[in-house]
Amino acid sequence: MRAFVPARPTAALTVLLLLSSALTPAFADTLVLPPAPAGLGHADSAPAPAGIPAYVDTGASNQRGDACLSTLETNAGVRLLSGFLEIWTPRTPFVDADQDAPAKDGCAAVTKSDWDGLPRSATDGTMKNPAVHAANLAYVIRTTAANTPEDDLEAYLDDRRGKSVSITDGLGPLADAWRKGAQQTTTVTDMPADATSVKYDDKGNNRGVGSKDGNAVMGKAVDLVEAGSKDGSTEPAKRYYKYARPYRWSEEVRVVPQLEPAKSTKPAGDGGFPSGHTAEAWRDALVMAYLVPQRYQEMVTRAVRMGENRIRAGMHQPFDVIGGRMQATAVVAYNLNRADYAGLKAEAYQQTQSFLATDTGAAGFDGLMALAHSAPAGTDPFADRAANADFVTPRFSYGLPKISAGDAAAVVPKGAEVLLETRLPYLDAAQRRLVLKSTALPAGYPIMSDAEGWGRLNLFAAADGFAAFDGDVTVTMDAAKGGFNTADSWKNDIAGEGRLVKTGSGSLTLSGINSFSGGVIVEDGTLVAKSSRAFGTGDLYISGGRVVVADAHPAVSGNLVLRRAGGLDVALSGKDGGITVAKSVAVEGGTLRVSLAAGYTPSVGDELSLIRSDSFNGTFEAIVLEGHDTVPVYGKTGLSLRITK
Repeated sequence: MRAFVPARPTAALTVLLLLSSALTPAFADTLVLPPAPAGLGHADSAPAPAGIPAYVDTGASNQRGDACLSTLETNAGVRLLSGFLEIWTPRTPFVDADQDAPAKDGCAAVTKSDWDGLPRSATDGTMKNPAVHAANLAYVIRTTAANTPEDDLEAYLDDRRGKSVSITDGLGPLADAWRKGAQQTTTVTDMPADATSVKYDDKGNNRGVGSKDGNAVMGKAVDLVEAGSKDGSTEPAKRYYKYARPYRWSEEVRVVPQLEPAKSTKPAGDGGFPSGHTAEAWRDALVMAYLVPQRYQEMVTRAVRMGENRIRAGMHQPFDVIGGRMQATAVVAYNLNRADYAGLKAEAYQQTQSFLATDTGAAGFDGLMALAHSAPAGTDPFADRAANADFVTPRFSYGLPKISAGDAAAVVPKGAEVLLETRLPYLDAAQRRLVLKSTALPAGYPIMSDAEGWGRLNLFAAADGFAAFDGDVTVTMDAAKGGFNTADSWKNDIAGEGRLVKTGSGSLTLSGINSFSGGVIVEDGTLVAKSSRAFGTGDLYISGGRVVVADAHPAVSGNLVLRRAGGLDVALSGKDGGITVAKSVAVEGGTLRVSLAAGYTPSVGDELSLIRSDSFNGTFEAIVLEGHDTVPVYGKTGLSLRITK
């Protein structure tokens, strides 16, 4: 290792630099530092929409058979999905499909509907947008016709198997430990050769064994998964909207042959919207993602896959799957916000993390994180994040035609931020709401543009942090708290005019192609740049902590300022790596550490470019490159490092 403390060289000093590896610092008294980025001067906000009953406050009203909770206005589950009324008018505007609701507390009785469950019959509802319905049904016909044997098997298992045990494969390398700790079992492990031996019911225990039944190692986790579904039935909405299954809309819909016996013979009691299987999978997946945030995106992907498998089975349409996802997301937020579950949440999280680490031999949260992403795609079908993103993104809207303005601003439902509580623990509740706002799905799609904002939540993208700084953002990460507080990575492309301030002892990695213009200030901890545009289009101001530049040839579009308390790490894979700065560089001191990528070994005499700029002023207190003797070469427009040994 060689540490340099150099002054800017004159012609005579250059000779001295070539002969010496330790120089006395000599900083110019006239060095003028550009000011720190000012940003917008305010934070953004994401208030819950005003004047709208919040699902997290009214979720208990999602009931069936109660005359006082049988209308759009009185039933939260029905109200949430009211966007469906833009494309479908049900036979009657009550939760009434196949049972009576007696008069109660001054509410008039609701009598059983005469809906027969058959599309286009005399008792059917009214289709209001034929083009959207045609696209919806066409997706089912096209998808079921393209099924492979593997698709049929997966669709069959997701239909017949307990939903909770089915989606545990989203946990990848941690799945076996979860099933062991939860004591989950299933009796549906394969698909019969034909429909004559179809298994109608999984004789396993679906979610596992809870704490009251003696599960001391992960019973609380099972309890929380159960609690996440409280008041979560899809039946009230099914009985209100009265929308038929796809195979009743068209004979071109192919039902997986082994599931033909599972088709209901009572259409009036078998509405398709919303999908109950999809909703249950999403409810359990989101709670499991809360407990095992190391696999957050993978569990979201698995929930999306369950919805797709309902279509592959021939049992549901995109309308149904969208509705199931929306309702489940709201139900989980409603339950995770309940005051009486606060203690259970904490206990379940600690119990889950502890048991999984102990059972797998992983060293705490970080060890579980490494293990969770250790299997190749051939073993773990959710191992590839890019493939997951490609799968889930089109299946939030299924590419259905837009029916309203696509530029409507995103709103965030009250309490939705709880869904990111363990995934982004270093952000406060208001900041997690901003993440949800900045990653929201586009507006205008059928059903999804509900007034509260549940339909546009994109939890897959939200797990990758902000997608826009529409105000200034300060991120404080306390590494002592462990988990994602110690280190996390934001992979979204971040837009906006706001500024990022990184403080706290933890490490934050920026991997997106970012365009935010407010600049970056690093006060403490570590900021890692893993893309060429990680810093956005503003200034980079390092007043403390360190900035680590991975081998991505990053650019600073504004000024680069390094104060004495700060540090900079640069990884090189060749002579022309380092950082490009569009404007000026001002170095008050600090340490520059240089590392070489695996496989790259410079030769004696090579001059490695570290910083290129429009103008360069100041010097580092020390420049360090392990294993080599070097001499820094300062110039008016940059800094390089000459290898002398």
